[in-house]
Amino acid sequence: MQTPANTLRLYWFPLSGHSHRAELMLSLLGLTFEKVVVNLPEREQKQAGFLAKNAFGQVPVLEDGDVTIADSTAILVYLAKRYDLAGRWLPEEAAPAAEVQRWLSVASGPLMQGPALARASVVFRKQPDAAACERAQQLLAILEAQLEKRDYLVGSEPTIADVALYTYCAHVPEGGVSLEPYAAVRAWLARVEGLPGFVGMRKSSLPDVA
Repeated sequence: MQTPANTLRLYWFPLSGHSHRAELMLSLLGLTFEKVVVNLPEREQKQAGFLAKNAFGQVPVLEDGDVTIADSTAILVYLAKRYDLAGRWLPEEAAPAAEVQRWLSVASGPLMQGPALARASVVFRKQPDAAACERAQQLLAILEAQLEKRDYLVGSEPTIADVALYTYCAHVPEGGVSLEPYAAVRAWLARVEGLPGFVGMRKSSLPDVA
């Protein structure tokens, strides 16, 4: 691991799964960083000061000296390339690198439309979304089949693909989707949670499904 020359600053929100991805990656790499809360309920992310950091008005944003990185998956790539000198978290070889990219695309597509939306509908809007729950179950079934054959999404070692998908899968019960039918997914979540440096995201106070 390379020691940062600058203070790493993460702009985040405690109940944002996107924010947690970045926080988790920083922690897994053993990096010291400062957390700056962006008040989403007060729409601070849409104010000029924050829009100068991310024109889309979304958390998280990472500052590393003069470098500003917006978008959670972009932050994962940046941290892996910048601070994981061993290349553990983002393989250089073509085939596994492409597989990681595939799961990053899943994190920005099916994961968002399924587990993330199911959770957000309950946690933030208090209106369960049956269609999102169905999509979440479809994705969990795909992940179950993948993880029955391997310990992590891309082979036997964790990569940023696992970090990208972990949070919303772990917290999908908050959206009304049970993890009980998905033994391989639950075992994978436990493996991620057992990694040195793991930090979890705070659960919402709303009741969830076992």
